[in-house]
Amino acid sequence: MSDFLIDEELLAAIDMGSNSFHLAIARVDHGEVKKVASMSEKVQLAAGLDENKNLTEAAQQRGLACLSRFVGRLGSVQPNRLRIVATNALRQAKNGHEFIQKAAEILPKHIEIIAGREEARLIYLGVSHTMVNSGRRLVIDIGGGSTELIIGEEFEPIHTESLQMGCVAFTKAFFVDGEINQKSFDKAVVAARKELSGIANTYKEAGWDTVVGSSGTIKACRQITVNMGWSNEKEELTRDGLDKLKEKLLKYKHVAEMEFDGLKEDRRAVLPAGIAILYAIFDVLELDKLVYSDGALREGVMYDLLGRFQHEDIRDRSVQALMGRYNADPKQAERVVNMAQHLFDGVADSLKLTTEDSDLLRRAAYLHEIGLAISHAGYHRHGAYLLQHSDIAGFSQIDQNHLSHLVAHHRRKLRSDARVDVMKVGGNKLVYLCLLLRLAVLLNHSRSDQMLPAIELTVGNAQQWQLSVSGNAAQWPLLVADLHDEQAQFKHWDVELDIQSEQFVDE
Repeated sequence: MSDFLIDEELLAAIDMGSNSFHLAIARVDHGEVKKVASMSEKVQLAAGLDENKNLTEAAQQRGLACLSRFVGRLGSVQPNRLRIVATNALRQAKNGHEFIQKAAEILPKHIEIIAGREEARLIYLGVSHTMVNSGRRLVIDIGGGSTELIIGEEFEPIHTESLQMGCVAFTKAFFVDGEINQKSFDKAVVAARKELSGIANTYKEAGWDTVVGSSGTIKACRQITVNMGWSNEKEELTRDGLDKLKEKLLKYKHVAEMEFDGLKEDRRAVLPAGIAILYAIFDVLELDKLVYSDGALREGVMYDLLGRFQHEDIRDRSVQALMGRYNADPKQAERVVNMAQHLFDGVADSLKLTTEDSDLLRRAAYLHEIGLAISHAGYHRHGAYLLQHSDIAGFSQIDQNHLSHLVAHHRRKLRSDARVDVMKVGGNKLVYLCLLLRLAVLLNHSRSDQMLPAIELTVGNAQQWQLSVSGNAAQWPLLVADLHDEQAQFKHWDVELDIQSEQFVDE
C-alpha cells in the first residue's frame, strides 16, 4: 500500500444501512473528497428481522442483489481504497454471519459491522466536512434501525450516542400495515422520548450553536416543508413546519393516501415513523430549527479512509488513548511493538501476511497489558474483554474481535480448542499473529532495555518455524528456558518451533 493517496485516485464506500444501502465513489482533490458517482437502494434490511432477530431469506436476497449491482460499479476502485460498513440491522441480526459469508463471495472487501458510537463518529465526520459554518453543532441522523446524535466542534465529536429508534423499526412497531392514527403516532413519540431521556440533560448542558440533520428521513421532512411553504426564508426545517407536517400526516388513515409535494415513493412507508422520531427529538431537546447536510455515513467513511492513507489514522489515536486510560507501561509496550515488527518482517512473505496484518499486530502489542488496570491475575483475559466490549473509535466489531483474541492468547497456555475459535474469527493469519505476539512478549519478559541477543525468525512452511538466537545460550538461561517451554504451547496450535543457539539446538 502506498503511503500517500495522490490526487485523481478514487475512494469508495458502501454503507449498508438498516433502511437503504448506499454506494459512493469519490475522487481525492487536494485533500478533499469529491463525489463522482453514487447509487442508493431501499433494501430495508431491518424490516427483514423476524421475531427472533434473524434476517429472513428474502431480506438477505434483497441485500445480496443490491451488493451485486454495486460491485458492477467498482471496477475502477482498488480494494484497499474501498470500505464497506454495516450498521444497526446487522448489529442486531443473530444470523448476520450467514449474510456476511454470502456477501463475501460477491464483494472485493470484507464487511465491517460498526458499533453505534462508531457510526455516530463517522456520520459527524461526513457532516463536518460538508459544512462551512464553525462553532459547536448538534448532528442528528435518523436511520432505519437507530438514530445517532452527536455534538462536536470542527472535525472533532465531543458526545456521540446511538439510540435504538429508527424509521423502519418504528414502522414495524407502531404503524402496522401502513395504518396512521393519533394513538399510534403518540405511542411512537413516547417510545422515542424514552430513548432520548437518557441523554437529554447531558446534551442540553453541553449546548450547541447550530443543529444539523442528515440522511433520508430528515431530508424528506425538510423537502416537504420547503415545497409546502412551511419552512423559513433559509429553507430550514423549523418547529412550526414540523408541527404542520404532523397535523397534515394525521389527516390520513393510511400511507397510501398521503399526498405531500416532494415525497418520494420509496420513502412513503417509513415517513410516519420518521416524523414521530423527529418530533420527539425537537420536543425533548427543545429545538427551534435545523439545517440539512448532504454529508452522512458514507462520506465520513471515505474521509476516515483518506486519513488512514495520510497518516492521520484515528485507530492509532484510539490505541494511545486506551493506553493512557488504563495506564499501560509505554516503554514495555514499545519494546514489544518493536520486537513484534521485527519478527513479522522475517515471516510476512512466507506466511502471506499484509500491511493490514502488521497494523493489527502492532496495535495489539501496544494494548497487550491494558488488563493490568483491573488485576494482575489473568490480565490477558481482562484486556481481551475490554477490547471486545469497549467503544473504540475507528475500529469495527471485527477489528475489535481480532484485537481481543490477540491479547487473550499472548500468554499462558494455548488450548487446542482455542485455536479453533481463533480460526473461525480470523483464519490462519490470526493464528500466526497470536503466535508472533506471544514470542514478542516472551522475548521482553525482562522488561529491560538491556541488549537482547540477535533474534531471527524464519518459516520453512506454515507449520515449521525456526527461531535463531545468536551467541552462547548460557548467557541467556531464563530466555532460553522460556523459549523451550513455549515450544509445547506452539505444538498445541499445530506449529513446530525450532530454536537454534550455541549449546541449545533442538533435537
